[in-house]
Amino acid sequence: MRKIDLIVIHCSATRADRSLTPDDLETQHRRRGFNGTGYHYYIRKDGTVHITRPIERIGAHVKGFNACSIGICYEGGLDCHGRPADTRTPEQRATLHLLVHQLLETFPGSRVCGHRDLSPDRNGNGEIEPEEWIKACPCFEVKAEGFTTEDTEDTEEN
Repeated sequence: MRKIDLIVIHCSATRADRSLTPDDLETQHRRRGFNGTGYHYYIRKDGTVHITRPIERIGAHVKGFNACSIGICYEGGLDCHGRPADTRTPEQRATLHLLVHQLLETFPGSRVCGHRDLSPDRNGNGEIEPEEWIKACPCFEVKAEGFTTEDTEDTEEN
């Protein structure tokens, strides 16, 4: 098994008034030259999780970090006008939290971040700021979600 120390959250950049099936996602990635979907998990609007790439297989979702990471993508990320927005449904939010907590149990101490948080620090101040993002993905502040190994331990007790 490869060493995992990073869990990266993505959005599919799909408008809120449209849908993107796992097959559509795979087609998009193959058209970009990938050998299948680059993310390991895909969460639909109804909260259904699709395993799109085995964890043992290196992902193709964030250049420079694929070897040590797991990629999770949720359907959405754009409002009805095509602008970046947190379009996650309550079902997606619940599923995302459950999945991340399960992964943190398996890979304790892993950092959880958004794709945009791995953009280059262009001004060299040690912080990735909005003006430095290559893209808005995943269109919400992952740090604010509070994903930590400690949260997982608390959840097990409840």
